[in-house]
Amino acid sequence: MNTGADDSAEEALLVARAYLSAVAEPPAPALVEFIAEHGALLAADRVHRGRLPSRVFDEVQARREHVRGRRTLEAAREDGVRLVVPEQHEWPRQRFSCFAEATAVGLAEVAEPIALWVRGAASVGVTVDTSVAVVGARAASGYGEALAAEFGYGLASAGHTVVSGAAYGIDGAAHRGAVTAGKPTVALLACGVDVDYPAGHGRLLRSITEQGLVISEYPPGTPPRKHRFLVRNRLIAALGAGVVVVEAGARSGAGNTAGTAEALGRPVMAVPGPVTSSSSVGCHAMVRSGKAILVTRTDDIIEVVSPLGTAASTEVGGPSRTTDRLEQRARQVHDALDGAGAASAEQLARDSGLSLRQVRALLPALEMAGFVTQSEGGWQRCAP
Repeated sequence: MNTGADDSAEEALLVARAYLSAVAEPPAPALVEFIAEHGALLAADRVHRGRLPSRVFDEVQARREHVRGRRTLEAAREDGVRLVVPEQHEWPRQRFSCFAEATAVGLAEVAEPIALWVRGAASVGVTVDTSVAVVGARAASGYGEALAAEFGYGLASAGHTVVSGAAYGIDGAAHRGAVTAGKPTVALLACGVDVDYPAGHGRLLRSITEQGLVISEYPPGTPPRKHRFLVRNRLIAALGAGVVVVEAGARSGAGNTAGTAEALGRPVMAVPGPVTSSSSVGCHAMVRSGKAILVTRTDDIIEVVSPLGTAASTEVGGPSRTTDRLEQRARQVHDALDGAGAASAEQLARDSGLSLRQVRALLPALEMAGFVTQSEGGWQRCAP
């Protein structure tokens, strides 16, 4: 087994992809097509030499003589950033397959990224396998931020990775909800992953890195620019099994992400708000036009993104309760604690009809989940 040769080949591939990633401004559809036809190594060589079709040359002309792939890659590694490329196992092929399908039907400017620059140790493909994008207005209302945080927490707790753009407002609230749940979340940046943008979210981005991933198709050091946010949005749309818009104005980046998601075949969901709120105008328009499904709680979102027949059924029109996720015996024990005071395990066994052994096994699990607490007088419910 020639491990040394394999390592050398992979390193050459990473250097080539690093060069190609930095040499053109995304989405660079002509360059992406050229790489797919010739392979990354040959494509990088031909770009450097300038032996290219005119469409490709136009995309790389400004930078091809100034970019150094190895230098870019080594500098990123020194800063704790790794490069993930399509030839590697962790590349999110299933999620990104929508780009090829969109290109096949003539949609422009939706090319797959050439590479992904990543902070965080988790596998990209595994992390986004059950992901949902949550986006919305930067100038969000308190109502919107509270809902986004609730959705982030609920989706993460249910095993869905929250994908968003790390912006102020809805994005940040959704990320914080997932972080609070102790689960991975993915931030897609419109700049290098070494750039804290927005600056006020530097601490949040570090928390995301520890639990999940911070990703960009732009090489480290790339500053944020207005057009890059719109280009970045196609990755948010692609990496989610669906896109939830919590708040959006009449014209917004969140609306752009929703439109891209629809073009890529992803379900779009929108949250209603007060009819007088300018922050919800875009959401209401999406629902009214039939472009978005109205959702009001985490269960609604999970139902939309889950394969047919796999989502837990909920009573239509009934209020959502935190105890709905408890299995039947645990709910019996919880119901036996009627809130009047503390009760012993023996009393709970008599009231619930379960055996004392079952009750004693269930109480610690209910305590860890935050439903009950133990005091000197016995067990009692926690406040909702």
